[in-house]
Amino acid sequence: MNDRSLGRDVLLLILFPIHRALLETCPTLNSSSQIILLSGGLDSVVNLAMALEQGDVLLCLTFDYGQRAAEQEIEASKKVSAHYSLTHRVMRLPWMEGLISSALMHGEERVPLLSQEELNDSKKTKKTAQAVWVPNRNGLFINIAASMAESLGAGLIITGFNREEGETFPDNTKAFMDAINHSLEYSTLSSVKVVSYTAEMIKKEIVEAGIRRKAPFQHVWSCYSGQAKMCGQCESCLRLKRAIDGTDVEERLTRHFLE
Repeated sequence: MNDRSLGRDVLLLILFPIHRALLETCPTLNSSSQIILLSGGLDSVVNLAMALEQGDVLLCLTFDYGQRAAEQEIEASKKVSAHYSLTHRVMRLPWMEGLISSALMHGEERVPLLSQEELNDSKKTKKTAQAVWVPNRNGLFINIAASMAESLGAGLIITGFNREEGETFPDNTKAFMDAINHSLEYSTLSSVKVVSYTAEMIKKEIVEAGIRRKAPFQHVWSCYSGQAKMCGQCESCLRLKRAIDGTDVEERLTRHFLE
């Protein structure tokens, strides 16, 4: 055995009982209990419906970080949480609004608008993704949720990731979840984990999964803009419209789009 291996083994012998003692002071962990990051959009709403099949949902958590649609997202999330009789909490992060420049947030930059045809143009969608990018947004949300999850005794944080948007948003991918779960092994004593039940799905498949579970689509808000109705032209709106096309959900949501 070399000195490095010996040093590592000694360190583990010291740290293991400390870790175990600290863990015993934490709330009783229920590995199937979940906290949902709920924005009121298609992906998070369907993930909530799927999460309820897997275990208890202790909290629906919505963030207000100065985004244009904060009021609409909060209202949608409140209605979805009430639909399932779940506890809903809004976490406000006012410091982000003055620090970060993004078309997604209040400011001079306009939300980019696309056509349905341009959704298949990777150059266009990468450009719009950059325009609405908020640095480390998902990482920040997850770390806040991890603190709350460990405090409440929840083992899982559920996010609304998907394969379709993962092509242009790197923090919407399985690789990102694997990386942040690795970090949470160090930053939470109970090794809270991030899960997304739709991570390998495209939007159409997410809608189908929601239909099977009778998800409350009537409350969904998937628009970057903060108008009275969804604009129908931003990338998020267009992806939703394409996904619901030809389904019974289309009729229920059409009235929520601007003419």
